Amino acid sequence: MKFNTIIIGGGLAGLTAGLALLKAGQKVALVSDGQSALHFASDSFDLLGYDAQGQAVTNPLEAIAGLDATHPYSKVADVAGTAAQAQQLLAEAGVKTTGEAKANHYRLTPIGVVKPTWLTVDDFVTLDKPDTTPWKKVVVANIIGYLDFPTKFIVAGLRKLGVEVALKGFTTPELTEARKSPSEMRATNISHVLTDPAVIADVARQLSEISAGFDAVLLPAVISMKDDANAKLLKQQVKTPLYYVATLPPSIPGVRTQTLLRNRFIAQGGIFLTGDQATGGKIEGDTLKSITTAKLTDAELEADNFVLATGSFMAHGLMANYEKVYEPIMDLDVDYTGAHKDWSEYGVFNAQPYMQFGVATDAQLHVKKGGKVIKNCYAAGAILSGNNRVKMADGAGVDMLTALQAVKNILKK
Repeated sequence: MKFNTIIIGGGLAGLTAGLALLKAGQKVALVSDGQSALHFASDSFDLLGYDAQGQAVTNPLEAIAGLDATHPYSKVADVAGTAAQAQQLLAEAGVKTTGEAKANHYRLTPIGVVKPTWLTVDDFVTLDKPDTTPWKKVVVANIIGYLDFPTKFIVAGLRKLGVEVALKGFTTPELTEARKSPSEMRATNISHVLTDPAVIADVARQLSEISAGFDAVLLPAVISMKDDANAKLLKQQVKTPLYYVATLPPSIPGVRTQTLLRNRFIAQGGIFLTGDQATGGKIEGDTLKSITTAKLTDAELEADNFVLATGSFMAHGLMANYEKVYEPIMDLDVDYTGAHKDWSEYGVFNAQPYMQFGVATDAQLHVKKGGKVIKNCYAAGAILSGNNRVKMADGAGVDMLTALQAVKNILKK
């Protein structure tokens, strides 16, 4: 089977590249082994939240211009233009967001602190400044028995901002039934319950009653896993202004984002090989000719170009033993430093060196093997070296912008 481009990895970077290539008229296949890091994502997309010194970034575009040359953004030719393209791509797939690349706003996290971010899904809590809110009195409303929404932290965080906060619980017969099994009180299961219009109407009635006299009601984001229709419906029926707050994983807005992007990829003619895993590649000279997968044992997938978007350690895009860090599909060159003892630092909150490990690439995002550039294979997203996604809050931006840059490099050829 021959394609213009094959993408390895079905997360944010892989789907971004796939959609952009389809838009350019290419025949594209994407190999995905299942869940991606989007299932752990918040309601926001970070471009650059903190600089290398750990200081909050106000203007990401200005701060990106001052980053070290090893950062993946250094390989993106037009950061501002590519960021705008990324936001447009999300909107075309049905992921509606607010925000801009030249000015971070702030999101409310599940543990009650505010963090700078680039884009936030519509109807979620956003703040223009880290120390002020648009409300004086709010209700934090939670489903009785739902434990992945740490309300005490959220209430404490809001009170530090000078907001008067009331914490109230609610339920419905359907949610009470789900509560009989602790495993059913997860965001994904609750989301299925909250697809019935009658249940939504019952929740809306209760929220309107408990939030009367308040400026806003804040609700855990456990509704609308396939699209935002039910979330919009609930918001319309509640008399008090309603806003959603991200929960601990699994992430409903993250699952929704992946679902919307995947559905658009398929609708645009992309071949989505889900539940499969790339197992190797045939490299001849400086060219990757084909890849093999775990399920297509009798066939090789051939393409003119390839995009490696398999993620970092959590997604098994990178692996390690006591001797080395390696890329498991083609044993590509990896940027990492020192011996095993140097890969981590004592203290869970310290910056960890291994977070910056990744595959080695040239200025055009071509991967390398044995020091030789593979001219038709590009890397994008978390598998790239040179940044700490946790400490710098730049993960979604690196995923989308490097994926779009890889696409531009492919289309230039």
